[in-house]
Amino acid sequence: MEENIMEANALESDTFETNIRPQRLEEYVGQEEITSNLKVFIEASKIRNESLDHVLLYGPPGLGKTTLAHIIANELGVNIKTASGPSLEKSGDLAAVLSTLEPGDVLFIDEIHRMPKFIEEILYPAMEDFELDLVLNSDGKSRSIKIDLPPFTLVGATTRAGDISSPLRDRFGIVSKLQYYSEEELLKIVKRTSKVLEMPIDEEAARLIAKRCRKTPRIANRLFKRVRDFALVGGYSIITLERLQQVLVKKYLQ
Repeated sequence: MEENIMEANALESDTFETNIRPQRLEEYVGQEEITSNLKVFIEASKIRNESLDHVLLYGPPGLGKTTLAHIIANELGVNIKTASGPSLEKSGDLAAVLSTLEPGDVLFIDEIHRMPKFIEEILYPAMEDFELDLVLNSDGKSRSIKIDLPPFTLVGATTRAGDISSPLRDRFGIVSKLQYYSEEELLKIVKRTSKVLEMPIDEEAARLIAKRCRKTPRIANRLFKRVRDFALVGGYSIITLERLQQVLVKKYLQ
């Protein structure tokens, strides 16, 4: 029962993040060096009519790695397929994901540092030569098969770059570290979330959230979500500093 509750809460959180997630680089707030470089790399890949180089995004949780992966796919005009490092337990798991890719698609692997070593080694030729080499065991005999893959872009995300092996890291053509956000950047994010969710917030209240979210957009958005809930139940049409302090300072912001 407890596991079901946790899964439901995670699903609700994921839906909320999806609803407020920017879709284009021009909508993305912060990480200006990364976004400006990605804009050039993506445009160049379109001009060459080639898939974008593989991208590794690393940094603390909640800074927008998943959002950037989806934006990359949107900017390229391709589909995105997602997986997580821990979910790729067998070679068949990786093959199942790779076999669904269309030319130019983005494959996003979150927590890529948690992939098993043998899965990582199978991924090498897929990244370099767009080939999948598998060893099949049947009736006590082993045989190797090679599957051609369409050109694709792997976007890996990790909070622990030091745990990624050098051979895997070296296969990423674009490696970017996400930094913590400034108060002004977070203020813009809170205001954008307010607009997307159609719940107005005054300047002082927005700035208080920006100050107290530990420089992390995910925390800022979740704080806004909690404030919005109280505002909706209380019948308020705008989140003010006074209302924010009354409702959340003791429980969430101290």
